[in-house]
Amino acid sequence: MNTPAHLMFGAAAFGRDRPTTLAALFGALLPDLSLYLMASWALFVKHIPERVVFGELYFSDNWQRVFAIDNSVILWGTALGLGVAVKARVLIAFAGAGLLHIFADFLLHHDDGRQHFWPVSTWVFESPVSYWDSRHHAGWIGPVISILSLLFTLVLWRRLPHWGWRLTFGLLLAAELYTLRGWFLHF
Repeated sequence: MNTPAHLMFGAAAFGRDRPTTLAALFGALLPDLSLYLMASWALFVKHIPERVVFGELYFSDNWQRVFAIDNSVILWGTALGLGVAVKARVLIAFAGAGLLHIFADFLLHHDDGRQHFWPVSTWVFESPVSYWDSRHHAGWIGPVISILSLLFTLVLWRRLPHWGWRLTFGLLLAAELYTLRGWFLHF
């Protein structure tokens, strides 16, 4: 899924108030953060062409090692287990949203998946469906994610009625719909 959808899904699933919602947003973002940082460095600082960044560097062993760490079910599951053991709502929201992100990625990445079971295994699941690749059913996956994002935005607006939260989730929904539009135009 696109990162804005991950944020909305995580916040809807685990955010109940300001602290847990913030934790869920950060947990939902963290599995993608290394990609944003490394791609931004490569694109804007090193001026490496986009086709090289996303066609070669993304799949390189060095980048995949980083992705294996921040997308590890083992590490995120340990954090969730610790949160449950000590009854820390914020840690539960953080780790739960991270695991939800990883589970969605596991199901929706065809040939660009991650090593979700690192450090136990380097195996990468190749899902039969993709959220962005029209050759693997993105034509129906994308709209379903968008509809769910809209529904979760409405849930979050009711749960957190302050204008700041409404603006935040409205902007995330707009970013999700804009990104989905881009996937359809390019792929």
